[in-house]
Amino acid sequence: MKKVELLAPAGNLEKLKIAIHYGADAVYIGGKDYGLRAAAGNFSSEEMAEGLGYAHQHQAKVYVTVNIFAHNTDLIGLAAYFEELERIGVDGVLIADPGVWQIAREMKTGLNLHISTQANTTNWASARFWESQGVKRIVLARELSLDEIKEIRSRVRCELEVFVHGAMCISYSGRCLLSNYMAGRDANRGECAQPCRWNYALVEEKRPGVYFPISEDERGSYVFNSQDLCLINHLPDLIEAGVDSLKIEGRMKSVHYVATIVQAYRKALETYYQDPGSYVFDPLWYEEITKVSHRDYTTGFLFDKPRAADHNYNTSTYLRYYDFVGLVLDYDPETGWATVEQRNNFKTGDELEFTGPNTELFSQKLVKMTDDEDAGIEVAPHPRQIVHILVEHPVQIGDMIRRAKDEG
Repeated sequence: MKKVELLAPAGNLEKLKIAIHYGADAVYIGGKDYGLRAAAGNFSSEEMAEGLGYAHQHQAKVYVTVNIFAHNTDLIGLAAYFEELERIGVDGVLIADPGVWQIAREMKTGLNLHISTQANTTNWASARFWESQGVKRIVLARELSLDEIKEIRSRVRCELEVFVHGAMCISYSGRCLLSNYMAGRDANRGECAQPCRWNYALVEEKRPGVYFPISEDERGSYVFNSQDLCLINHLPDLIEAGVDSLKIEGRMKSVHYVATIVQAYRKALETYYQDPGSYVFDPLWYEEITKVSHRDYTTGFLFDKPRAADHNYNTSTYLRYYDFVGLVLDYDPETGWATVEQRNNFKTGDELEFTGPNTELFSQKLVKMTDDEDAGIEVAPHPRQIVHILVEHPVQIGDMIRRAKDEG
């Protein structure tokens, strides 16, 4: 059985390596230009080449976003950029704008061209059009049901990619003008200010300055605020529908987010492929993905059109039940001491949780810690401070350490 691809976001080089380490088959990244996440770390040409080398060394692929809706000035240098991507050997390029697509075609580039979700492919006729243009893959719009995905699959032979996890946009497949209008930042050129997450109230034209809450909340109402997509419970449905790639959203998200989400989906997929006929979903996978910063989860459009329950009208804040406090850099099995890079303040006495691709989840109280010069310390307060901690079970390089918040 051909396995579905697990595709992860990588906002910078560290996240690329973490995503692959935790089980991603492929990552999607952006260069310094032409992508829709201008505020992500993004990749220089040198970083892209390094990331590509790392990915290919670990049998993973790298796709690059070139999915802005371009203005005339954006086209300057585009052909040279495509040539650079082809030279370093990226595995695919995501495009949304027909003009950008046309330039790539006229160049007769050897790049694998993918159609971005921004192109709003919501029906089989559109999919057939893009297939006739020679695309290798179509990233389907988020606004599709499972039955619609199945019908598209039955009518085209090119690869199909669908989103399975992450933030949902209130505008059709992410094509939004609110940010441009309200903040002067063009969402379709990578600078979205996320005004859909802002606090709104209702105003009647003859009562200026009088604001009526749309729901009973003294802070106003978050009328556009979608919950986060989560389809980890429904992976067999998508696999059996013939999808080729399962995509996780989040190039702006943390290392902790990327590692945790990728690891949970990887475990679910591997369990399914071991014996599809007797596959049973493990609730622990879902529990894991609640430990990252997230909004309440929804299945989006997969089974029905979203209803009121799929939006959060009370707040735009994230749910944060755990803090990511450290990353394991080294481990000495003879002494039981691990070298850790601090990512959040932690101290002796804290109950810490350890997890990794090959490390069974365990918790322990932190009893001993030293600084980089082996002097005993009680707290690790400095950003990315290197410390040594005594652990009760073996850990591996790249394992995550987190701590439950008091309210969690």
